Amino acid sequence: MGTIKQNRANNIVTGGKIDATDGLNNNVPAANIANASLTNVTAYPPSAGASVSQLASDPPSPTEGQMWYNTTTNTLKQYAQGAGAWATGGSLNTARYVLGGTGTQTASLAIGGDLDPGRVANTESYNGTSWTEVNDLNTARQSGGGNGTQTSSLAYGGYATTAQTTLTESWNGTSWTEVNDLNTARIPDGAGADNTSALAIGGNAPPRQVLTESWNGTSWTEVNDLSTERSGSDSNGIVTSALIYGGSINSAPGITANTESWNGTSWTEVNNLNTAREGLAGAGTDNTLALATGAHPPVSPGAITEEWDGTSWAEVGDLTTGRGYLAGAGTQTSAIAFGGQAPTGMSSATEEWTKGLSVQTITAS
Repeated sequence: MGTIKQNRANNIVTGGKIDATDGLNNNVPAANIANASLTNVTAYPPSAGASVSQLASDPPSPTEGQMWYNTTTNTLKQYAQGAGAWATGGSLNTARYVLGGTGTQTASLAIGGDLDPGRVANTESYNGTSWTEVNDLNTARQSGGGNGTQTSSLAYGGYATTAQTTLTESWNGTSWTEVNDLNTARIPDGAGADNTSALAIGGNAPPRQVLTESWNGTSWTEVNDLSTERSGSDSNGIVTSALIYGGSINSAPGITANTESWNGTSWTEVNNLNTAREGLAGAGTDNTLALATGAHPPVSPGAITEEWDGTSWAEVGDLTTGRGYLAGAGTQTSAIAFGGQAPTGMSSATEEWTKGLSVQTITAS
């Protein structure tokens, strides 16, 4: 068999597909061809991808984004984020829903909530294995906004004994202290790095609100409104880069898939969730990476999980137990979801989401 002419891609596009529209033309030597199939090329010509390393075996410690051609298996490979999955964690001490969540997968807080009936002030701390009861909120509440870390968090608004509240409390790692109130009593979503900076977003007063307030460590200030009012949504991020998604709105059809991105000054509508829902939980550090999971009612689509890449949402692995009005914390690749209302009633279940790096074979399909 003689040489053959090939048009070989010089880049890989989204989904691992080979892009040959701007390929490189070269001759494959006859000695490298077992038959006319490209899958049987035994050597990867340098001119077809000089920037791709040719290795006899996969590297023992690749770096994220690294790509290479394995000359033993004749496959093109990369080291990148693989598919994520939920795994069972330690159960809450008190089963509840409409609770708040802050922190990370291995160091988080579960704040307040409702036993249906009965609002609680309970706070629990998670160490990656089990929950421990710590000092309570000063005021029992459900559906409050919250943000921060296990040692520096803020809780604000929510539904207290008989009505929506403006109360704000600050957590120093040991106890809660009442600080300056929100300007408007409501049931908001929250975002922020710690107890010195936060956003209180939307919520039901009633009616549902577009209000956004910013916390500077001392007081709340009204800033630019959401484009669409909502409650029962969730959010993530910090005061300069946040995301809010889903929830219920004042007008038909009631439940929304709307997503809005905050750049530190104003909100912009971006691509919607694939499934409109309320009572979901979120995780993520800014407006470029997020995880949204769960929904009310808990039967369907209560287990759905979607992942935000800064442009669009994609459905990924479902929760083991579908539930709504649960709490979430962590990042897009390492998150935690706990509590909520399951088909059987109040839930104490905790699930941990992990999306790790792995060696992947790139194919043309």
